[in-house]
Amino acid sequence: MNKDIARVMITEEELETLISRLAKEIDRDYADSGRRVLLLGILKGSVVFMGELMKKITIPVEIDFMKVSSYGSSTKSSGNINILLDLVRKDIDECDIIIVEDIIDSGRTLMYLVEYLLHKGANSVRTCTLLDKVSRREVDFQPDYVGKVIEDEFVVGYGLDYDEKYRTLPYIGVLSPEVYGSTGN
Repeated sequence: MNKDIARVMITEEELETLISRLAKEIDRDYADSGRRVLLLGILKGSVVFMGELMKKITIPVEIDFMKVSSYGSSTKSSGNINILLDLVRKDIDECDIIIVEDIIDSGRTLMYLVEYLLHKGANSVRTCTLLDKVSRREVDFQPDYVGKVIEDEFVVGYGLDYDEKYRTLPYIGVLSPEVYGSTGN
């Protein structure tokens, strides 16, 4: 797998620092919430990031997952949002939800999910992303917590994949264009 990586963009040590900072920001903002704080991971890419994030958060949090698809092919977003696994809770009105995502590019999926969860009755919904490709934004959306803004390069590792490969890399790497062609993620 490492032979397919053009370069390491974010090392294990840098990831540790980014995630510690995000956990402190969440602790600060929700210390006096008085409500249930729910980390809502978006499967599959967020699993590694969310696992590390929740270990560093010191306030009580609950976890849950949704699976959402917006991809027409393995590299290009279709623009259509499909909920494959929904959040089902009777106490959603008592929850301050933090959607945890691995990477944001167009912003369409998270914008949709924020509105969707508020419509379902969530007390509040914020978003936390490890990586943000601001240059790819297609809608007016700004995540609440951002690990790092990155350039428009095809990245894998730490949960991010290409064709279900590379998720287990302990760092964020730029995938060699020879592996995927020139369509980007």
